[in-house]
Amino acid sequence: MSNIIMNPNYFKLGFVNVKSNFFLNKIQNNKTKQNSAKWLANINEPIFNFKTQSRRKIFQILTAGSTLLTPFLSAQSKEGKKKKWEQIEIPVDTVLFDLDFVKDDPKHGWLVGSKGTFLETLDAGKTWIPRTFANLDPDEELTYRFENISFFQNDGWVIGKPAILLHTKDGGKSWLRVPVSPKLPGEPILITALGPDTAEMTTSAGAIYVTNNGGRNWKAQVKETIDSTLNRTISSGVSGASYFTGSIIGVIRDKNGKYLAISSRGNFFLTWQPGQEFWIPRARDTSRRIQSMGFIENDLEKGLWMSTRGGGLSFTNSEPDFDSINNFDFSSSDIKTGGYGILDVNFKNKEELWAACGGGILYSSLDGGKSWKKDDEDKVVGSLYKIKFFDSKLGFVLGSNGVLLRYVD
Repeated sequence: MSNIIMNPNYFKLGFVNVKSNFFLNKIQNNKTKQNSAKWLANINEPIFNFKTQSRRKIFQILTAGSTLLTPFLSAQSKEGKKKKWEQIEIPVDTVLFDLDFVKDDPKHGWLVGSKGTFLETLDAGKTWIPRTFANLDPDEELTYRFENISFFQNDGWVIGKPAILLHTKDGGKSWLRVPVSPKLPGEPILITALGPDTAEMTTSAGAIYVTNNGGRNWKAQVKETIDSTLNRTISSGVSGASYFTGSIIGVIRDKNGKYLAISSRGNFFLTWQPGQEFWIPRARDTSRRIQSMGFIENDLEKGLWMSTRGGGLSFTNSEPDFDSINNFDFSSSDIKTGGYGILDVNFKNKEELWAACGGGILYSSLDGGKSWKKDDEDKVVGSLYKIKFFDSKLGFVLGSNGVLLRYVD
């Protein structure tokens, strides 16, 4: 696979003044709670004078008191059961895809999504401000679907569809639009900031490139695309090789640069690590199709997790060997989602992890995935797609319809 040289003509993008973005703000309806019952008593009449009050009236008084106390007791009960996640109001109702924080300023972050969604926070995600590019036509900007964002210190990158690549060197104060070569195999689907002007980009065809000069030149890390690997596998004459067909829908990278890719049909997955010339296709170890996959604590050395259609979830028993062509050994986890598919799993630490399901449901485990508990308090309307933890006290869940949950420690 040849290296790519991008067009040196860069476009500088600035933001529209936030004060002019009033049309993006949501109107919040403040709902007022009404008392469920009201009871009036004659203050001149002694309530518990057994000589003057009938049994029926005493019973009515006690019932009314019970009715008045119920809301207060219920509120105290909810306060005692503290929520782990709080829903954050944001000024859009689009699908949210990714967020990241400027490493030099942990409270400064960016959130991206469909229909040109580009939001900024300066208070660790408690509030979000919409940003609009001054150099892009508003109608044109709405057509972009920003899917991935990554920062290393103040150096950040964003990719989206139609193919667009943005780069910042100052934490997002200004962005450069880096031209995407038409010779690029596939569309950019994942980018990871690795240092000043340095990033690693992966495409939908399985091509992996690295730049060290802000995107002007890209060096290929894989000799052939996934399509070429699959075609070679099928034509090799190996029994069952036709099993490895189709395209990929997702690419996941661990902190050390090792990759997973999932086939669009969910019937197999592929792996790659630095130094290998091509991707290695691998069969799933279950009859159910793969829904999603990832690295335990973002590190291959700690293992892999795999979710399957219908709510299945499993973990590898040991560190997978990406150099071996043998199948990986997975063990099922005891999670009961009622048939909802598990779209993402993420670890807060070694013992505590969370799973996001269709239907806006979250599940948590405090023993490394051996047992699970449904989080009824934090159910939302919509699907939850991605869970990200940045440290033990800062985490987010992203979903459809502008759903954004923030971890509360």
